[in-house]
This record gives sequence, structure tokens and C-alpha cells, in this order.
Amino acid sequence: MADSSFDVVSKIDRMELDNAINQAIREIDTRFDFKNTGAKIELVGEKINIEADTEERAKATLDVVKDKLIKRGVSLKHIDPGEPQLSGKIYKISCPLKEGISTENAKKIAKFLRDEGPKSIKSQIQGDELRVTSKSRDDLQEAIAMIKDGKWDFAVQFVNFR
Repeated sequence: MADSSFDVVSKIDRMELDNAINQAIREIDTRFDFKNTGAKIELVGEKINIEADTEERAKATLDVVKDKLIKRGVSLKHIDPGEPQLSGKIYKISCPLKEGISTENAKKIAKFLRDEGPKSIKSQIQGDELRVTSKSRDDLQEAIAMIKDGKWDFAVQFVNFR
């Protein structure tokens, strides 16, 4: 019997991200407490930019964005919001998007599986993802459950089940 496998990745669903940003923009435009505050949200490449007249409004706008991301199923671990920065008369928050599993994070998962997981599991780092293989599908399902329960500082998804 051939080995079964799956890949551990950290990818953002771009359609859901766009939907969440558009919903947040719509909410900011229609909410009374955001009228005439200069609140603005835009997705530029690999960054979400937030602007507002006051620091509190900028943070409130960020909260709206986070709320919409959660509702659309996009993990908050994909964004890395900074502190509001004063630029002229406007406060700006820049939130770079984090995607892909770095080599050291992949090593952490591999070590975790080696130490805690079933003995039949092998893992291999392939670029920004980690391939986990085993002869037993039950062991792979147990590994998925263990990775999901782990407290990682990055989002994980599972793809390419074979």
C-alpha cells in the first residue's frame, strides 16, 4: 500500500479577504459613529491600510475589519496590525498580510509531530509548506487533530490529502 499524505500550509483565501474588506468598507460608510471621521480602509497588494482622523477611530476601524475577517472565516493570525501612526493630521494603521509557513515554523511543526505524534509519521519541508506522510490514514488524522490543537502563532490549513 502506498503512503498517504497531506500538506500543512498557511494561505489566505483571497476571495474571502476581499469580501471581508468590502463589507468593512460598507459598514464604515453607513455607520453613524463613523460619519465625518475620515475613516478609510483599502487593500493594497499584501497590506491593509486604515486611516482615520483620530487614534480611537483608527482602532475602531481596525476592530470592524477584524470582525468582518472573523465572520468570513479568515484567521486573524494572517494580519499583523501595527500601532496607529500620526501622519500629518491623519492616523494610519498598516496591517501587512502574513502568508506561507516559514522554514523555522515548519521545523517547529515537524519537531512537534516527531516528539508528540504517532511514530509512523514522516514530515518534509517543501518551500512554504510541510508535507506529512504515513502508511496509516488514522495516524494522519491524529496528526491533523494534534496540529489543529497546537498553539501556533500562524494560521494552518490542510490540503492535498492523498
